[in-house]
Amino acid sequence: MKPEEPRYISLYHSGELERRAERLEARLESCDICPRGCRVNRLEGELGFCHSGRHPIVSSFCAHHGEEPALSGSRGSGTIFFANCNMRCVYCQNYQISQNWERQRFNEIDCHILAEHMLYLQDELGCHNINLVSPSHFVPQLVRAVLEAVPMGLRLPLVYNTNSYDSVKTLNELDGIISIYLPDLKYASDGWANELSQAADYVDWSRQAIKGMYRQVGELVVDEFGVAQRGLIVRHLVLPNGLAGSRDSLGWLASEVSPRVTVSLMSQYHPMHQAHRFPLLSRHISSAEHEAVLKVMDEVGLENGWLQEMGAQEIYLPDFDREKHPFRV
Repeated sequence: MKPEEPRYISLYHSGELERRAERLEARLESCDICPRGCRVNRLEGELGFCHSGRHPIVSSFCAHHGEEPALSGSRGSGTIFFANCNMRCVYCQNYQISQNWERQRFNEIDCHILAEHMLYLQDELGCHNINLVSPSHFVPQLVRAVLEAVPMGLRLPLVYNTNSYDSVKTLNELDGIISIYLPDLKYASDGWANELSQAADYVDWSRQAIKGMYRQVGELVVDEFGVAQRGLIVRHLVLPNGLAGSRDSLGWLASEVSPRVTVSLMSQYHPMHQAHRFPLLSRHISSAEHEAVLKVMDEVGLENGWLQEMGAQEIYLPDFDREKHPFRV
C-alpha cells in the first residue's frame, strides 16, 4: 500500500488539533497527565514524580537503525528521547536520562524547537517516522509541537514509544494524532512492578492503555517496502527469573487484545543502573528462559512480530554521554 497521510493533518485543518493542545495544557495546572495524578502546577514550575515542568526536555534526537524492522526501515526511525520518566525501573537502560533530573533540566527546550527537531529528522535525515520515546509525561507539549510542525511541513507517522504507564483519558486526546503505538508490556504482577519500578498499579493501567491503543490504530499496517504506517506493536522484555510474568502477559495479550497483534519479544535484558542490588535481576536471561517464552508465544497463538536473538544485549545499549548519537553507528 502507498503511504497514508497522517490524520493529524486533517485535525490541524479542522482546528481540532489546537483544541486538544489547549485541553491538555490546561491539565498541567493540576497535572493528571499520567496515572500518578500528582496534581502539581507544572505551568508554574512545580515538579511532581516526573520532575518535569511546563516545557519539554529532550536529551537526544537521531536516526535510529536499531528499532524493529518496520520502524527503522532503510533510513532509520527519527527518534526523540524525552528526559525523565513516570516510572523508576531499577534496571533502566536509559537511566542516564530517565533518572538524572538535575542534569537533564539543562536540556529543556520550548515546543517550537521540538517541532524543528521533528522537521530535521524528516527533511534532513529522511527518517521514516517520528519516534517519541518516553512521552507519557510530555503529551501536552508534544501535541503543541505537532500543532506547530504541521504548517512547517510535517507529514510523517508519529510513533508513541511508551512504558504503558499511561492514562486512558490522555491517550484519548491522541486519537488520530498517533499513527503507531509502541507500548511495553512490562509486568503481570503489581508486586514486582512496585518493587522494581515504583508503579504499584501498573498492571491495570498498562492493560487499559494497550487496549485503548489497539482501539485507535488496530493491527500493524505496512507499506510496499514493509515500513509501518499505522498500528500497534507491543514490546515484551523478558526478565530473568520470570519477573516479567511472560506467560500471564502474553496470554492476556492474545485473549484480550488480539492473537494477531504484532509482538516484539526482546531478549536484550542487561543488568544496568541499580540492577546489581537485586539478586534476581543481576544476570542476563538464560537460553532456557528465552526458549520457554518462545514456547509460550506459540502456545497462546501469537504469531506476528519479531523475536530478538540471544547474545546481542550490548548492541542495544545506549550511551547518552556519547556525542551526537547514543547508539553505536
